[in-house]
Amino acid sequence: MNFDVIISPLISEKSMNDAGLGKFTFKVSKKADKRQIKKDIEEKFKVDVVSVATSIVKGKKRRFGAKRTEVAMPTWKKAIVKLKAGQKIGVFDTAGTTETALPSGK
Repeated sequence: MNFDVIISPLISEKSMNDAGLGKFTFKVSKKADKRQIKKDIEEKFKVDVVSVATSIVKGKKRRFGAKRTEVAMPTWKKAIVKLKAGQKIGVFDTAGTTETALPSGK
């Protein structure tokens, strides 16, 4: 492999909820296939991958500058990785924690 398979973890409200269920979301190279993603996750994080689901996310249009010129953002690939029960990845460590109510000021 002469390219990085995993680009970055995706941290969002939905991905953190899925992390509590054992599913972890990553931004991956568009060239990577499911076997390469599974192998790379298992090597980097020392976990057992059960399944990998991938999808191509179409780039959105953004407006920049004083003239509000429209620029197309790039298309990218997302991978949702399901791990063996009881395993987790440290980047998503806050997943599954219950929210505590703030104490009232009275």
